Amino acid sequence: MNENEQKVYRVLNNLGIKYDKYEHEAVYTVDEAQKLNISMPGKHCKNLFLRNRKGKIHYLLIIDECKKADLKSLQKQIKSTNLSFASEERLNKYLCLKPGSVTPFGLINNEDKSVQVLIDRDLIGSDEIYFHPNVNTVTIGISYNDFEAFLKHTGNKFTYVSI
Repeated sequence: MNENEQKVYRVLNNLGIKYDKYEHEAVYTVDEAQKLNISMPGKHCKNLFLRNRKGKIHYLLIIDECKKADLKSLQKQIKSTNLSFASEERLNKYLCLKPGSVTPFGLINNEDKSVQVLIDRDLIGSDEIYFHPNVNTVTIGISYNDFEAFLKHTGNKFTYVSI
């Protein structure tokens, strides 16, 4: 277990957040994750790291894994310039993550709290939602209420969007 993953468990434990942990082979896409032969009832999330046109504002979009993000519609909702996917270098700089392991738990590494979180409204109130704990060989599930508590702890601004 690497330090970046250990940080997630320390934060969750310090906040009193219970989680279910599932170890598995490395997965890099939603399709690969869906092929895992593991029963994890609840909402599985897709996490996209985005930037505005000038690259001065970064967003972490969290949506149900079955949805497709319409970036043009999203940029209108949040009143942003054109949105695009941020580079691997930016992902590492702001969240200390690698492609395939994008997760809101990376926010614990965003010391200046500059990454803004965009959450699909359809996730609100989910009994359990799933994310990688900063590595793509493990998936953990927590309640949506605990997820919000985690977000409040990180101090990053979060907004609800309709996808």
